[in-house]
Amino acid sequence: MKFIDTAKFKIKAGDGGNGAVSFRHELYVANGGPNGGDGGNGGSVLFLADGGKHSLLDLKLQKMIVAKDGEKGDIKNMHGAQGKDTIIRVPIGTLLINEKTGEILADLDEEKKQVLVAKGGKGGKGNARFANSRNKAPTIFEAGEPGEHFYIKAELKVLADVGFVGLPNAGKSTMLRAISNSKPEVADYAFTTLNPQLGVAKAVNGESFIVADLPGLIDGASLGKGLGHQFLKHIERCRVICHIIDMSGNYGQEDIIKNYELIRNELKQYNYKLDKRPEIIVLNKMDTDEAKINAKDNSIKEFFKDKKVVFTAGIKKENTQELLIMIAEELKTAKYIPLWEVEKDIYDGVKVYKLEEDPEDIEIVNKGNGRWEVKGDTIYKIFQKFPISTDDNLLLFNEKLKKTGVYNMLRERGVQGKDIVKVFDYELEWMD
Repeated sequence: MKFIDTAKFKIKAGDGGNGAVSFRHELYVANGGPNGGDGGNGGSVLFLADGGKHSLLDLKLQKMIVAKDGEKGDIKNMHGAQGKDTIIRVPIGTLLINEKTGEILADLDEEKKQVLVAKGGKGGKGNARFANSRNKAPTIFEAGEPGEHFYIKAELKVLADVGFVGLPNAGKSTMLRAISNSKPEVADYAFTTLNPQLGVAKAVNGESFIVADLPGLIDGASLGKGLGHQFLKHIERCRVICHIIDMSGNYGQEDIIKNYELIRNELKQYNYKLDKRPEIIVLNKMDTDEAKINAKDNSIKEFFKDKKVVFTAGIKKENTQELLIMIAEELKTAKYIPLWEVEKDIYDGVKVYKLEEDPEDIEIVNKGNGRWEVKGDTIYKIFQKFPISTDDNLLLFNEKLKKTGVYNMLRERGVQGKDIVKVFDYELEWMD
């Protein structure tokens, strides 16, 4: 299967159903009261981490994913049915990002972790809810709230304890073959590895862990050059970094220290926290004459003297057990520190949605010639929730607008009697 690690698509939760307006009409029952039922809540869109999935290919092929709308209310206080939720299964390690804002909506980093991302709209109340001693036969009802929608960018980041980094041809794939059950493609040319390769390794002390051989870096990768970000995003979850270096210096043609510093700089430029991860230096290809010469170079020995270093020859599996023991020891204390922060309104896998109105978002536009327009999310919520298809709803709509302070704002701006005030699809005549 082709490894697909990004996908873009839109999700839309279901709208809530409208409340109903109806009255009892029964034989021998005079002046029957209101009995319009509530609308059902719209279905939500949830994401579930599934260990059986290994690619975002399914999502790559979809442009729109929707949940069911709630049913409208009915007579005899019958409530509308709730819309069915849509559950989307994704590979473990999938990150969901709001493409428009860059906000991280969910990090599905554990098997069976489920997160509500787009919440279904709340169903509207029927007229039975609005009866009181002053109005025993109300024709008031609420429209269902719209479901949330997002343009999503999904990114699959490999889940591995250890990440092999290094320049192309440093010997990362060969080393993965030497220490694990993985069989990545190996050849003597740059970018043999185009997709992350995973293997399970086990040290002699019985400790096992997952190792990722990640595509080779080049100068400027943090800016997106070469495989760039396609590589760097996969190392974000690794708790320990194994920096594999071709100790032969590409058979004497390259500077060992500069090659090391190039990779470290790219990691730091991408995100400074990567520079803080525990690191093991794997000086590889020690079976070559050039590597043996470089190992005696005083400047190289001085540069690496305070670092955790192991000399290996991946192709001959020399010192691979020593490397495995060092990795196992590091993992005992290494902690996973994410490079991003999931929104604080995520709690126990469910996002908390706030519906408080914010008067500051109200906008008054003087369009000239006695015409005005009122805009803003607060006003839109009222417009959407209370359709003015009945006299009672018109009164309630005006009362809700008044409470937001929009009437006073219009007066301050100079609205006059007979002026037309547009509120989204409605045009109302100012009667002050």
